[in-house]
Amino acid sequence: MELNNGHTKRKYENVMPAMDEGWWESVLAEERQHAPRPRQGVKIPVPSPQTKAVTALAVESAPPDWNAVKELYANDRIIETKVVGHNRGGLLVEKDGMTGFVPCSHLIELAGKEQEINRDVSLENYVGKILRVKVIECVPEDERVVFSERAALAEPGKRAELFHKLEPGSHVRGTITNITDFGVFVDLGGVEGLIHISELSWGRVSHPNQIVKLGQEIEVQVLDISAERCRVALSLKRIIPNPWERAETDFAVDTIQNAIVTSVMSYGAFARLEAGVEGLIHASEMPLEPNQTPRDILTEGQQIQARVLHVDSAHQRMGLSLQLNQ
Repeated sequence: MELNNGHTKRKYENVMPAMDEGWWESVLAEERQHAPRPRQGVKIPVPSPQTKAVTALAVESAPPDWNAVKELYANDRIIETKVVGHNRGGLLVEKDGMTGFVPCSHLIELAGKEQEINRDVSLENYVGKILRVKVIECVPEDERVVFSERAALAEPGKRAELFHKLEPGSHVRGTITNITDFGVFVDLGGVEGLIHISELSWGRVSHPNQIVKLGQEIEVQVLDISAERCRVALSLKRIIPNPWERAETDFAVDTIQNAIVTSVMSYGAFARLEAGVEGLIHASEMPLEPNQTPRDILTEGQQIQARVLHVDSAHQRMGLSLQLNQ
């Protein structure tokens, strides 16, 4: 990880959103809906000859020793746990009566491949194996312990070192370790940060894989840090100035601009003038023949020319008119 603290905090006071607990809850909901609480247990797969050793595990798990869990988390220790079950979201692991959950996105071999594999078969293959993990989330009031195999790739104590260096507004480099519908996880060298989909680009993003690739090294800005929950909120788009701040000057009304069609709907089409700046061409601003729709004359990726009708920088909106025969 490379860290640049050369930016003053004041510069970012008015541009960085507050990452409250509701924000984190929403972006991590996909994984949490699968994570079992310790007393709820998890369905243990029907044993195969290789997994008979785990059949004696009770579905109902005893409450963990929270002092022991907190000690593991506070010291960023690596421990060996045994996989004793799974559900679609990940693995249930156990050590000395302490149980916890490892989400799919935190398994070294499965992260980023959830859509390419038979998840149930892949997870069942883990049952009975030993995993080296770290505690990345410890919430006694919710009876939840979350482990990570990927986090254990970093040496013990690395997390505390990184959290000491990180601060809002700083720029860091990291490697993309997982891409989900709601955002992108980035390894900062022992701590993973999350870029929410809304922080990937100043423009519209249908899915994060439109912007980044698994394994890609990128520079990001730190938005918010929660050391006690091992969470770092990141932004990719804030590395560059917001292009909408100069849109009224760069794309003056009545000027003709080159654009690329990004999506076509029944009521019109969106066209990108530059990275992060898109405008809407309403169907009424297209030379359509009777019974024609926008899809009859436009396709995604098509290069066009459009006249700027109006610009609303504050709400990041722009109206365009399709120009033909240019």
